[in-house]
Amino acid sequence: MGPLNGIKILEFSGIGPGPYCGMLLADLGADVIRISKNESRGLNNKFDIHNRSKRSMTADLKNKDTINEILKLIDQMDVIFEGYRPGVMEKLGLGPGVCLDRNPKLVYGRMTGWGQSGPMSHLAGHDINYIGLSGALNAIGRKDSNPIPPLNLIGDYGGGGMHLAFGIVSGLIHSIKTGEGQVVDSAMVDGSLSLMSFFYSLKEMGHWEDKRESNLLDGFAHFYDTYECSDKKFIAIGSIEPQFYQELLTKLEIDDESFLDQFNKKLWPDLKKIIALKIKSKSRSEWVEIFSDSDACVTPVLQMEEAKIDPHNVAREAFTNIDEFNQPSPSPRYSKTKPQIKYNAKEIGVDLDDICNEFNLTKESFI
Repeated sequence: MGPLNGIKILEFSGIGPGPYCGMLLADLGADVIRISKNESRGLNNKFDIHNRSKRSMTADLKNKDTINEILKLIDQMDVIFEGYRPGVMEKLGLGPGVCLDRNPKLVYGRMTGWGQSGPMSHLAGHDINYIGLSGALNAIGRKDSNPIPPLNLIGDYGGGGMHLAFGIVSGLIHSIKTGEGQVVDSAMVDGSLSLMSFFYSLKEMGHWEDKRESNLLDGFAHFYDTYECSDKKFIAIGSIEPQFYQELLTKLEIDDESFLDQFNKKLWPDLKKIIALKIKSKSRSEWVEIFSDSDACVTPVLQMEEAKIDPHNVAREAFTNIDEFNQPSPSPRYSKTKPQIKYNAKEIGVDLDDICNEFNLTKESFI
């Protein structure tokens, strides 16, 4: 049931990156208990993938008796995490000082956009704001376009939820080795900056211009971009290494000598036009066939429904169908402790009785 089997985690209900962090930990086998507000009790959406494999309870966090029972539950946890603004948990009487005094081994995760300190720490924000401050947003898009939001993958999910999960597991290792718990301050602006590390490095070495569509990996290079096919579908080309690039030219039947000067950026716009015309001459399926079993690094750009039936994804069981919800499978994979989705998201609050019995809590305090 995954490498985190036996680890007990208490998640305070939130949106987006916090629940995603909890999903990752539950996917890896942790027993994740999610506390939601009383008024949400009974709601159910099996398609809310963030809450798969979690147990659910409800509570009134403004009730002192309830807080006392939650503290008893925290005494028995390995990890708790929350996604409120700085100071909220302290006002509730559930701050890290109180919790770590009671449970010194506890890993206390905190998910915010701007961090627990700094002049913006108490302000609202969303993914687009955090990646705007990290330099990531300005780097994404075409020269003649506004910066393009890359969904909310960089700030919320990569820089937020995934970084918090990494921080929590690292904190757990430290706790297990030393008996010492600690606070994990995961800020989405920090996480998105971490994801941008490579590009700050390239810029410092003089290999990156701080302008959109001007560099190797931002759509400027003719051998690293997407192209439209005759059927209005797209393929992705990433033929960076010389041997892969040569295979690309062979498969495209291009023998123009100007293409041999691969990294001459002055030639890229003109070479891109030639490739665009070539790609436009065939359908996506035709190009997929031509580049099948090839190291040219050319693949189709799939829609989500297409990804579910792609032969490679099917062969690797990259999707799992549970109760008519075909969803991405847990990742990463392990050779011995195989992660597993226990069930889809449950009705909110449905596990309250079982949790109270298991952890010796007074049920009446939660109703």
